[in-house]
Amino acid sequence: MNTKHLTTLDSSEPVERVVEVIQRDGGVIISNFLSSQALEALRVELDGYLNETPYGEDAYFAGTKTRRVARLIGRSDLAVEVALNPLFVESAKQILQTPTHVWSGSQRVEVAPNIQLSFTQAIQICPGQGLQPLHRDDATSLWRHPQYGREARLQIMLAVTDFTEENGATRVIPGSHTWDDERMPTQEETVPAEMTAGSALLWLGSVYHGGGANKSDRPRTGVSMSYDLAILRSEENHLVSIPIDRVRELPEEMQRLLGWGASQTFLGWVEIGGQMREPRDLLDMPSFTEVGKGF
Repeated sequence: MNTKHLTTLDSSEPVERVVEVIQRDGGVIISNFLSSQALEALRVELDGYLNETPYGEDAYFAGTKTRRVARLIGRSDLAVEVALNPLFVESAKQILQTPTHVWSGSQRVEVAPNIQLSFTQAIQICPGQGLQPLHRDDATSLWRHPQYGREARLQIMLAVTDFTEENGATRVIPGSHTWDDERMPTQEETVPAEMTAGSALLWLGSVYHGGGANKSDRPRTGVSMSYDLAILRSEENHLVSIPIDRVRELPEEMQRLLGWGASQTFLGWVEIGGQMREPRDLLDMPSFTEVGKGF
């Protein structure tokens, strides 16, 4: 049995300390991540959606006693607050934006990848749901370990209710971010990410984890999001799922993180008036009302 555990830090800790623990252990629990007032408001919002959402149909992975609601940035200002929390977004930048060098003619230029908000999802594990298979979330991009030499994702699970071993707290294998792709994970190596409501688990996309089994009589609810390298395709297609009017209301940083910015490496530009421009410029054009309809 693995005796490793997850370190818990308070939200008052600096980003540098959070990053240090994540890089060492693969993940960290942040207590007091969201205020009690904001947490209660978020819980009420999410209950309105979750109560109308059917269970999943995938018995193997998604769960037949689990409800999932996405498009959170389009639905909730509090979800935007979670996504832009400095401990989350700044940790993602420090971990993922590892610079590299490329040649541009005779100049050797240092460039760093941008990050993007890859997915958002409220996940409610209900009584009777069994264990989710252990997996690495960077497998969505077929990321290989250790060949690529950099991380592809930093993920968060915000506890909307208390997370306990009995009610299905996310199970994590600390240190598994250092494993190669030949080593198989086992449930015996996992530890439950037990935390109080308002706390958050941050972990790398290379860490093996999975939803726990809910053996209690109440649902376990959390909000999960991830920041990925912007050179990869996002897991959730925000450009299609979030209405343009809602995008226009969002902070500029959030717009860029949803894919409405062009990267340092020229990914994501649009042609406007014969020029390569940022997609955000389209938001200033009243004639632009829907992706794919032109402007």
